Amino acid sequence: MCTIIFAYKVHDQYPFIFLGNRDEFKNRPTKPSHFWEDHPEVLGGIDLLKGGTWTGITKTGKIAFITNYRDFRVEQKSTLSRGDLVRQYLIGTGEPEEYLNLVSKKGKEYNLFNLVVGNQNKLYYYSNVTDKIEEIQPGIHGLSNALLNTPWPKIVKAKEALSRFINNDNDDNDVNDFTIEQLFGILDDTTIPPDNELPDTGGTLEIERMLSTIHIDTPSYGTRIKTIILINKKGEVQFYEKFLQKDHYWELREYKFIFFNPLFSHKGSEI
Repeated sequence: MCTIIFAYKVHDQYPFIFLGNRDEFKNRPTKPSHFWEDHPEVLGGIDLLKGGTWTGITKTGKIAFITNYRDFRVEQKSTLSRGDLVRQYLIGTGEPEEYLNLVSKKGKEYNLFNLVVGNQNKLYYYSNVTDKIEEIQPGIHGLSNALLNTPWPKIVKAKEALSRFINNDNDDNDVNDFTIEQLFGILDDTTIPPDNELPDTGGTLEIERMLSTIHIDTPSYGTRIKTIILINKKGEVQFYEKFLQKDHYWELREYKFIFFNPLFSHKGSEI
């Protein structure tokens, strides 16, 4: 997933609002989000090539998502699945900070990544680029293929759009006015920034332009999945996903459920 914006403890009624585009090669086998057969409390998609996932949520209130860190100048040869880091947190029993401490001990064994894990009360961020664990503070945050809140044009634009949406929506507490299509509209933006605002990740100008939009669309690579997650103060979850089918049709999936009290054991997690 390459463009993520989330509002954490900002909206009056929804303390967690998540918007994310997953960008991937179009021939990479992927299963849309669903409750997993082997772990029915987990909702998320599956990368059928390596078995991991890019974002997920559980009925116990666990949340996790990951992006790759892009730097074409750095050779990245690890065959370990970064998506498995999300999977292991979601199916594990440890607290989020405890889990990231375990991840950090093996972080350099993976290609570069950004990982966010937590629950409705606390969120933590770790990148093996900096090898630091940070507790995420309330606010509107953006994550692409650089460090958290790096001001790439598409992240700045998406954060501003979500901020406007929240400011307008906070004027009315009626949840029926929460317009999902407005949020998907933020993820649909295909505006290419001026060349002088493009990030320098070691790619050609053509590549930097192609990857600079919120929604990416090329013949072989692009945005394949759009995800919106809303969690209100009561622990009620609304999960929406648009999944790009082979015939270029966007299939909409919708899930709603209520968190039950997490029962974290003290046995810890494994990765």
